Amino acid sequence: MDLAGHHEDQEPLIDRPIQAGAAFEDNAEIAEARDVARDFLTSVQAVHGLPVSARAMGMVQLVVSELVTNARKHAPGPCLLDLEINDGAVQISVWDSSTALPSVQATDPERIGRHGLEITMAVSKTFCVYREPVGKRITAAIELADDPGGHPAGRQPT
Repeated sequence: MDLAGHHEDQEPLIDRPIQAGAAFEDNAEIAEARDVARDFLTSVQAVHGLPVSARAMGMVQLVVSELVTNARKHAPGPCLLDLEINDGAVQISVWDSSTALPSVQATDPERIGRHGLEITMAVSKTFCVYREPVGKRITAAIELADDPGGHPAGRQPT
């Protein structure tokens, strides 16, 4: 059997994107979302040989936790988590069924709670909200490598 000719329509493994995805329906699964992110980045290091800093490992889990928590809290039905390596960063994407867009509240050090979106935006290279035909998608990118100056987003804005 000629396996090379049999799979002509498939991309070579090296050219395939590095990505993972999961769906979540229960609040208890927020810890599972963090586990998916950690396992994904561990695989990025072990299987694909890309360096992932300890800061990136922690920040990705934090952002995943915040975005999935908000989706589960404010939208009916499941939410979808997608992770993909792109240009030296992990792109985090969370879809939910709610059409209500998140709003960032004014900075208030006396406010208790509801700082997740502020934190997510502060530690992310990029942050975007997209309306979809059903619901919305929120994306954030976290640099895999650290900024030598210690910027929390991994790299200082250019």
